[in-house]
Amino acid sequence: MESKRELFQVLTQSFGYLNKKCCSVGSVDISPVQSHILYEIDKQTEPSMQQVAEILGMDITTFSRQIQTLIKMNLVKKTPSSTDKRVSILFLTVEGKFVATIIDQTINEYLNNVFSHMNEFEQETVIRSLILLNKAMTKSSICCTPHSLS
Repeated sequence: MESKRELFQVLTQSFGYLNKKCCSVGSVDISPVQSHILYEIDKQTEPSMQQVAEILGMDITTFSRQIQTLIKMNLVKKTPSSTDKRVSILFLTVEGKFVATIIDQTINEYLNNVFSHMNEFEQETVIRSLILLNKAMTKSSICCTPHSLS
């Protein structure tokens, strides 16, 4: 049996390759980090900068620089919260929504292709296993606490 470390290394490298390949939409080049930011803004309902930074495990200074870049690219809009002017709410622009949708479609096509090489039972087993792994990771005292797992 392959080591857990080796399995994760290969999986991470595969998704790293996908991130490099997936994130050009027309003349817009998006880094993997920016792709994750667009995904989270799109997924949440009127998220604050702090919420998205926390979900992605980024410090607010680094996150803020990324947001400024995405604003300059006309992909993200930042507005003060109506209830607390110290809080900035993030939205995707029309172009940002388009780019996020294309990236999402590209990643889904890749995953559909990968899963097409498995039978239905194997697909369900992998998905159940990923859910179990994500839940276990949230319970680890030394690792990752991804948000919004069901």
